[in-house]
Amino acid sequence: MYASDPAPVSGARSADRLHGGIPAADDPLLGRIGGTPLLPLRRLREPAEGHFELWAKAEFLNPTGSVKDRAAFEIVRAGFDSGALGTGRVLLDASSGNTAVAYALLGARLGFAVELCVPRNASPERLAKLRAYGADVVLTDPAEGTDGAQREAKRRAAARPEQYWYPDQYNHPANPLAHYRHTGPEIWSGTSGRLTHFVAGVGTGGTISGTARFLKEQRPGIIVIGVEPAGPIHGLEGLKHLPSAQVPGTYDPKVVDRTVRVETEDAQSMQRRLGREEGLLVGPSAAAAVLVATAVGSEHPGAVVVTILPDADRHLLEREEP
Repeated sequence: MYASDPAPVSGARSADRLHGGIPAADDPLLGRIGGTPLLPLRRLREPAEGHFELWAKAEFLNPTGSVKDRAAFEIVRAGFDSGALGTGRVLLDASSGNTAVAYALLGARLGFAVELCVPRNASPERLAKLRAYGADVVLTDPAEGTDGAQREAKRRAAARPEQYWYPDQYNHPANPLAHYRHTGPEIWSGTSGRLTHFVAGVGTGGTISGTARFLKEQRPGIIVIGVEPAGPIHGLEGLKHLPSAQVPGTYDPKVVDRTVRVETEDAQSMQRRLGREEGLLVGPSAAAAVLVATAVGSEHPGAVVVTILPDADRHLLEREEP
């Protein structure tokens, strides 16, 4: 259930399993998914730049601390509605980290087993969270990134289809649907329909595709900018360099007007600025999106620019600066 939903989805009001509905649909913890605030960012403009509004959607306030709670919940809801979950099968999927944590929380809360294929270079904090929630973790070759994790998940699912439900977050329609149903309307309402530009990172593609599709239906003139790493080897965890990666089926290039690629070092510099100037300790993918959103606003005086802060990095300032 999303905080912005008018009523709980159909299903049990306890952990009892009902065919065709998600259990514990009115769980107060799951009710905290979505409905995140838009935060104004006022201190990142240079004095010479023209006036523009810059807003950031604080997705780190979701229960597991990331935007992936939205897609994971919508995928799990689809699993219960179809009968794929709730019958003892294990949810199996691949993730670079945040979706894995969201799945693990949902499995612990709703009572289904979770197995996750995750690149070995995922952060120790995320791996610890997965195990704390009781998920089984399969570590894959870090050199192959999330593409390698996907291949391993597909192999396991094909070998034991009776044991696993493999939703494949990179191709499941519920991923962008979560953002079409909720993130887009929240941004539209939060800006009173005034936004002119929407900037978001490209990982699975679900966030930018679903949100942009809704926003462009409200006003086709809204400009959508995707953010990617500058090259295939980078430190922007969660983002994909699409020219060198397997393009997710959840990514819709038709709703993205242009793409900007960001160097890891530039995103890390913006991370430090966001901590010191806005009081926000965000992850590198969030900082990359803010960097691009700030540049877009400076190019278009009077613009109302909205971006996504997918997650936080609460250990950022403990690390030694370059």
